[in-house]
Amino acid sequence: MTFVDFLGLLPPVAGSVLAGGLIGLEREWRGRAAGFRTHILVCLASTLLMQAAMMQGDWAFEALPDENIVTDPTRMAHGVLTGIGFLCAGVIFRTGFSIHGLTTAASLWITSAIGILFGAGLYALAALGTAVTALILVGLRLVSASLPTRTIIDAVVCWPRDAPEVALAVEQALRGVDEAARSDRFELVDEGRLLRRSWRLKVTGQADLKALAARLEAVPGVAAYALDPRDD
Repeated sequence: MTFVDFLGLLPPVAGSVLAGGLIGLEREWRGRAAGFRTHILVCLASTLLMQAAMMQGDWAFEALPDENIVTDPTRMAHGVLTGIGFLCAGVIFRTGFSIHGLTTAASLWITSAIGILFGAGLYALAALGTAVTALILVGLRLVSASLPTRTIIDAVVCWPRDAPEVALAVEQALRGVDEAARSDRFELVDEGRLLRRSWRLKVTGQADLKALAARLEAVPGVAAYALDPRDD
């Protein structure tokens, strides 16, 4: 590799680091596990692998005599995007009714795609993809924050199994916030002494969430509760 070839690698590498950092910064600010460094590494790795595929003529192998080697860099792109799926799966998890991490997984996937574009030398398309992705993650978040929202809550409540009056009071407390609250799971815990039930309901803002917590705390017999707002 000549010095000129080395200089030619700087634009895609620098672009991938900048793009990955820009997208990862939003995830870092949101407190997600896959944040600033993870997105930079994903984008950079995709760029380097794609650059390696584009430069197969420099690979250290010898073709057989009278053999014509035909390279196909798109196979590397397919492999990278398939492999990134395993990393994306690692940031998706389920808690009760909720599935968390889908937005982070999608941001990792598109970050890898942007890295591939930088590696293939499609700088304009990669820059456009970076700008649109940042707009979606940041701009649309600001738009949704300015709109009246209904937050989905996973509510889990425990009480003694032989206290049907507590069950009725808990349901009344939940339906006081959302008439359409839907129960999903019934479990016996603590060696059968407690009944644990799960609901999915909608609340409007922190005020409703705090009011629901106060109502559950006021129900005699409630042994434990958890209110888990969905947030991706």
